[in-house]
Amino acid sequence: MSQTPLDPTEARDFAGAWRLAQVIPGWLTEAQARVLWEAALRLPAGNRILEIGSHQGRSTTVLGTAARRVGATVVAIDPFVEGRLFGGKPTRKRFEQNIAAAGLKGVVELIPGYSTELRPDWHRPIDLLYIDGKHDYWTFTDDLRWSAHLTPGGEILVHDSYSSIGVTSGILAKILFGSRYTYQDRTGSLARFRATVPHPAERVRVLAEIPWFLRNVFIKVLLRLRLRPVARVFGHDDPYDPY
Repeated sequence: MSQTPLDPTEARDFAGAWRLAQVIPGWLTEAQARVLWEAALRLPAGNRILEIGSHQGRSTTVLGTAARRVGATVVAIDPFVEGRLFGGKPTRKRFEQNIAAAGLKGVVELIPGYSTELRPDWHRPIDLLYIDGKHDYWTFTDDLRWSAHLTPGGEILVHDSYSSIGVTSGILAKILFGSRYTYQDRTGSLARFRATVPHPAERVRVLAEIPWFLRNVFIKVLLRLRLRPVARVFGHDDPYDPY
């Protein structure tokens, strides 16, 4: 995508932040990026955002520009797994280049590694948690355990909620039937939760998302079977999975 270059110092509002982020490969939509932006802006100076799963830095750039505006910081965790799907060292290099291009070197701290291995030795407080790591049940539910360091009532943002089978299974197990997290809302597959004890009505809202989840799984099956015209009938006119 070609666009007019943007001076990083001009990224003082969401439009500017998104202009920096949208050219970075990734699956975060503009509407979802705005959710991240607004969540970061709610933090006071000195607060810390933890991002699990950074890839080339699309979401990190949005979080970082908002964090810079309020005086917060971002810790980005990603193992940069080798292989065709994730890209390994070249992906890390592109991440670092994108963060530098956005003028966020002093705002974003990169910790390369697996979130599940780093968590047991973590001791710093977290004020906003964004989870977009490995999408299997076991990794996602372990990533939720980072909330032990979260400010009481703090926000947890989870990408691929009600889209990924592993993440949705974890939401059902730990949030629908748990007692530590409350479902707030979602923008596409980006869901917001809070580290608070849920009321029965809030558990019902989790269940209300199941039909949308089943629809997404059905569309993924259609795409795997190369039945995109059928997926189009169900409102998905895109070659990629619903995110």
